[in-house]
Order: sequence, then structure tokens, then C-alpha cells
Amino acid sequence: MHRKELAEFLRRRRETLQPGDVGLLQGPRRRTEGLRREEIAGLAGMSTDYYTRLEQQRGPQPSVQIAAALARALRLTLDERDHLFALIGHNAPARFHHAEHVSPTLMRVLDRLNDCPALVLSDLADTLAQNPLATVLMGDQTRHDGLARSAYHRWFTDPAERLCYPEEDHPRHSRAQAARLRAALTTGSDTHRAARIVAELHERSPEFVSLWELQEVAQRYEDRKTLVHPELGRIDVDCEVLYAENRAQTLIVLTTRPGTESHTKLQLLSVIGHQQLTP
Repeated sequence: MHRKELAEFLRRRRETLQPGDVGLLQGPRRRTEGLRREEIAGLAGMSTDYYTRLEQQRGPQPSVQIAAALARALRLTLDERDHLFALIGHNAPARFHHAEHVSPTLMRVLDRLNDCPALVLSDLADTLAQNPLATVLMGDQTRHDGLARSAYHRWFTDPAERLCYPEEDHPRHSRAQAARLRAALTTGSDTHRAARIVAELHERSPEFVSLWELQEVAQRYEDRKTLVHPELGRIDVDCEVLYAENRAQTLIVLTTRPGTESHTKLQLLSVIGHQQLTP
């Protein structure tokens, strides 16, 4: 427990909060900067004396429950919460939580992307949302249900899932899918569902079993990949990734390099949409 650093951090975070930030009335003549100690203590459900002793470097080590209450009362970001736990001497809770509802921040970005394919994935590779150009390029990936909502599951059980990628790239994609599923199994937002997917793939896919035995684990997405459109053929795209704060959802933006054949093809797709290109 880092008493001095903890005391300074608590005091500074308290001083940056205003009553309106936590639903309190401003009131007349506030002599202290930010919130009072008793206000933070009340928000955290602890005595003012206990909280005061923490700011004065005299308090005992807070429990995990008290640390979490302090983080909520001080309206800490996840990074600030993790720092608070470290100062107290605890491991921070996992950042993931399962949510079907797309992060408002990611949705605001997705709504503004009209000239390049973009989609929002969960950490289990469920497609939660995609813009029209992504649907034209890759098909409607939100239509699946059950375990098949996960692209990890579909990759090893549904041959149609691989049609979007050149055959020579399939082995590399298979290893990446297995490695990301392993990460979701141990630190993901829905480890129970991840375990169900792993169990079913062990029964249905010898390829998955052999890759799972490699014990590879990864979370990052590729920086560059090749997609195959049924009528326009190969399209090389760069992948830009934006994570929600808790990393349980990911916005993937696909762009092409100006002046390339792939860029021309993507521009054509954005114009024609779902119209059939050939008789």
C-alpha cells in the first residue's frame, strides 16, 4: 500500500469533482475546492473519519470492496480505477463486461463512416453492428444466432464463412481465430459462452483441435488483409481498430490505399450497393 501516493491521489481527484458531477446541489459558499471529504465518504458508503484518515496517510489498507466504492464515488475512469487499486495494493478487477448494446461512443463513430466499411465486434467476434458498405462487402453478419453469432464458431463449422478470404490465407486466419478465442476464454466478457464454443469446436472441427493444442493466445487484429467479393474479386484493405474503454467491443474500419485497384473497387461498391454487377 502506497500511503502517500494514495492520499495525494484521493485528495486531487476529490478536488476536481463538482457537486453537479455527482448529483449534489451546489449550495451557498463552498469554502473547499471540489467536494468535501464527508461528501465523498457518503457517496462511498463509509464514515467520514475513515476516509479522512486515508487522505491523511493514517488509514488501514482498504478492502477490495472499499476500493471499488471509492472508485465509484470519485467517478474514476477505468485507468484511474486500476491506478487506485494498485496504490492500495490490490489487483484491479477485469475490465470486461458482457453487453449486447453497442457502446454509444463506437456507434457515434460508426454512424459517421460512410465511405469505408466498418463494423463493431464483441470480444467473442459477434458482429453487433455494421454500416451499409460493410454489409455489401462482407454480407450481413448480424443475422446469425446462437453460438453461430461468433465468427470464431462459424470459421470452423460453416464453409461459407471462409468465402470472404483467399484460400491461401485460410491457415493463417485459422490460427488467429483460435488464438483470439483462447484470449476470450480466459479474460473475455462472457467466458461461459466462450467455453461452450470451445467445447463444441472440439467435437466438430479436427482443425480446431490441432490449433488449440498450440496454446497460442492473441487479442490484436491484423493490420492488413485481403477480402474476396463474389463479383469484384480480391480487395486489399488496411484495418484500423478502435476499442471501447473496457475492450469488450471493437470498431474495425477497413480502408484501401488511394490509387490502387482495391480503392477503385471499394469506390464502385459504395456507389452500386447491392445491385448485381453481372447478368
